[in-house]
Amino acid sequence: MKLAPLVFLILLFACKSSQQWEGQGPIQVVATENKEVSFQEKQVFRTPSGVHFSNDFEGARLNGVEQVNDTLFRLEILPENTPINPSPWYAFKLWSEGPKNLWLEFTYGETGFHRYYPKVSQDGIEFYLVDSLDFISEGERPKTAMLKVKSGTDTLWVAAQDLVGTHDVEAWKDELEKLSFVSTQVIGKSTQGRNLEVLKIGRAEDKEMLMVISQQHPPEVTGYLAMKAFVETIIEDSPEAEKFRSKYNLYLMPQMNPDGVANGHWRHNVGGVDTNRDWVNLNQPEVQALTRFMESKVEETGGQFIFAADFHSTWEDIFYTINEDLKGNRPGLIPKLIKRSSKKIPDYVPNIRPTETNQRSVTSNSYFFFVHGAESMTFEVGDNTPRDLIRQKGESTARTLMKILK
Repeated sequence: MKLAPLVFLILLFACKSSQQWEGQGPIQVVATENKEVSFQEKQVFRTPSGVHFSNDFEGARLNGVEQVNDTLFRLEILPENTPINPSPWYAFKLWSEGPKNLWLEFTYGETGFHRYYPKVSQDGIEFYLVDSLDFISEGERPKTAMLKVKSGTDTLWVAAQDLVGTHDVEAWKDELEKLSFVSTQVIGKSTQGRNLEVLKIGRAEDKEMLMVISQQHPPEVTGYLAMKAFVETIIEDSPEAEKFRSKYNLYLMPQMNPDGVANGHWRHNVGGVDTNRDWVNLNQPEVQALTRFMESKVEETGGQFIFAADFHSTWEDIFYTINEDLKGNRPGLIPKLIKRSSKKIPDYVPNIRPTETNQRSVTSNSYFFFVHGAESMTFEVGDNTPRDLIRQKGESTARTLMKILK
């Protein structure tokens, strides 16, 4: 039975409430020294039938194109290196010399499977889910998938998620910086020379601080959108938000992995490393810069971080939290925050998974708690969580946090 995309996503989300996803397995400790990555050649793939594909833009991922027949084109999507988490990002644009009905076959070599439901755009800005009648993907982790598109002289963009590149984040930061209580500090440089920046939001004295980060992993757009909704609630022109900002400073690093985003990576930075496995070894410049910033801030001010959140995307909504038997600077804050904020969303049941261990691990969430005592969580948003619910979750979390901490 074929389902329209909206119906499909509603049913998918409804299924979560009846049997919650168990989440990922135990975090694996991996080496985080630089590993070689394979950079895709930026180019226009020209085919004999006059259909052209391009990966020549920021955030693109398309490694090869093979014309199988007049209407079928096989696309090769490969990761930056292996081994790698199966987050097979793709983004490309196509056009043809005349109107054509085409089938695109997504292939991932031996390294992955199709994960993201395709989205299309006429301008590279506004993306829409494709009709389910135009998409074929069989099995839970299919090695290939088929997408039907109509091409023409106008460019059609196809991507795994909306494109949120370094320029989009810069534009958003520029808007935030217009506010009198927001300032930016460059805390380091990425391997490719991009600024690593932290925004300070608030007018307080840094006695009690909050830290928020996102986009450690390039394709995780839904997590970024939840973070954005969270922050935009904190900066509101309201008595509640103003009072909060007078007592607490929120420090924000909205894009932890700008090189990976710019290069259309599945998971890693250009050092070939998952930065969310480097928070003990501290080998990668992005993690080095933020940990150095946080530790210097504590040393300089005598203050402390009381809350931290790392926004991500995964298969379904879930909160990864610290073992509730362990006490940080504000014991009980995270469970209270998640449960109270979730009650404000009709028919929403939060999926909370505390760690079972009381030992530090290699993730940001663990670093924030074990090094700084910050009550911390990994705020994971599903790949297909409806956008209005994403915004609701971000806003509700921020409003509840301000109320608890007032």
